[in-house]
Amino acid sequence: MAMREVPVYLFTGFLDAGKTTFIQETLEDPGFNSGEKTVILMCEDGEAALSPIRFASTNVKIIRTEDEEQVTTEYLKELEKEHKPERVIIEYNGMWLLDQLYQKLPENWVVYQEMNFTDARTFMMYNSNMRNLTVDKMKSPEVIVFKHFDSSMDKLEFHKIVRVINRRCQIIYEYARDQIEFDDIEDQLPYDMDAPVIEIEDRNYAIWYTDINENEENYFGKTITVRGRSLLGGGLDDDEFVIGRHIMTCCVEDIQFGGLVAKYDRASELEHGGWVIMTAKIEKEFNHMYQSQGPVFHVKKVEKTQPPEEEVATFY
Repeated sequence: MAMREVPVYLFTGFLDAGKTTFIQETLEDPGFNSGEKTVILMCEDGEAALSPIRFASTNVKIIRTEDEEQVTTEYLKELEKEHKPERVIIEYNGMWLLDQLYQKLPENWVVYQEMNFTDARTFMMYNSNMRNLTVDKMKSPEVIVFKHFDSSMDKLEFHKIVRVINRRCQIIYEYARDQIEFDDIEDQLPYDMDAPVIEIEDRNYAIWYTDINENEENYFGKTITVRGRSLLGGGLDDDEFVIGRHIMTCCVEDIQFGGLVAKYDRASELEHGGWVIMTAKIEKEFNHMYQSQGPVFHVKKVEKTQPPEEEVATFY
């Protein structure tokens, strides 16, 4: 017998960023709260408090925990067994890693919506001092709301930070409760997509690698020049190598290698782990390393070279 699906509405952000207030306003709306049995899991105690008496429906159970170790898969299953909710709202602690929650959610708990709330007045400080937590909370929501925004703040600076982490979410600037502005800044790539040969500068590798993975259709048929490491073996054919670089999103702990397959009849002559500059045409085709269709480089020219000034690519 299939398990009943439990919709989850997930609200993230640092303490006092406006999560509780938004949940309160949402549950006062009869369009959302029309009697469904709802469990709210509150994972931190902020200045604002929920007022159930004002909810459109009182068929709501509030569970509080400030102990991260308590929130296990077994604990969540017990909540479902005891309260039999038709949906769950989670106000997640801003100091807890979101990946941990996703790993603990029961299989039948499905995140229908994830929203992030951030106090614009303190965001730059958090981003400078706790970058790993900023990335953790902003990489997966569909909507990011900057609360307490004002005209003295530079939307472009906020926009750039978000887009490095999450290129698909909607960004909202809230000046007051009934005064919001949707982000309409057009994202410009730092290289010319219409050039006969697209030159990927070393400093732009991380941006390029992210974009080609998210918007690969834009690159098929294009020719690029890029510097990276050549990797051999590991299941690659004799006429293949992987070109790529290590990329750091926010901190040393999250450094990962980002590379793609290149076809080259003299691949075996390359140094494993050596640095090369490659000019290649990007084709859409099946490759056994991807186990699907994807971007494959057909090398026109490859030369051994020195490492870039910064060997680990970063977002700027």
